[in-house]
Amino acid sequence: MTTHGLADTAVLTGRSLRHVLRSPDTIVTTALMPIAMMLMFVYVFGGAIGTSLPRGVAYVDYLLPGILLITVASGVAYTAFRLFNDVKSGAVERFRSMPIARSSVLWAHVLTSLVAILASLLVVLGVALIMGFRSTAGPLAWLAAAGIIGLFALALTWIAVIPGLTARSVDGASAFSYPLIFLPFLSSAFVPTASMPGPVRWFAENQPVTAIVEATRALLAGAPVDGSIATALAWCGGILVAASAVATAVYRRRVG
Repeated sequence: MTTHGLADTAVLTGRSLRHVLRSPDTIVTTALMPIAMMLMFVYVFGGAIGTSLPRGVAYVDYLLPGILLITVASGVAYTAFRLFNDVKSGAVERFRSMPIARSSVLWAHVLTSLVAILASLLVVLGVALIMGFRSTAGPLAWLAAAGIIGLFALALTWIAVIPGLTARSVDGASAFSYPLIFLPFLSSAFVPTASMPGPVRWFAENQPVTAIVEATRALLAGAPVDGSIATALAWCGGILVAASAVATAVYRRRVG
């Protein structure tokens, strides 16, 4: 992106962030469902599930990485929603008539989504700390975990751009997030995969959420990490490249 494009992106991102600041309820709403799930799993199911965990591992510590990914999946729905509104209101067409870099429109929505998701993640993390989450990880491990979750959020945000540009209704724009929210349930986010039946276990162990959860969990626990980090980065990078390419192609067809 050129310097001119970066300046255009900064201006449009500021515009989108002002909308978010005027409606902070979207950040709270994004965090509410993950927090409710965390409370339910820890205090209702935690006693039963905790018996299948390694000795000395608190269930809230085991659970948090998956809850963070659900927070990300919940947050990207607002990317599609905001972009759909811009398309529906004609704002995208007006931007097209201005001397601005075309890519700046998409990047502004993506960056705004990342900021809003970060705020929601901090809310969820704060509640987890109150519930007893503790980490022995050092600053570098925390930075690596944040990088993996951030890359995952960036990849999902670009996926959200596609329905935001193509949906015919608000419900259609945000409905794509439901499978993303459901996917952690078929992973190691809530229970070890060893407890799952054969076909389900195979799927759980070979889908992106499990790799990302396992890598984040190991980093936050200060435990030795294996190939899960490389697998997580490969999944995130592959999804990001594919989603951004498709989203950019759809946008170019739409604006001409």
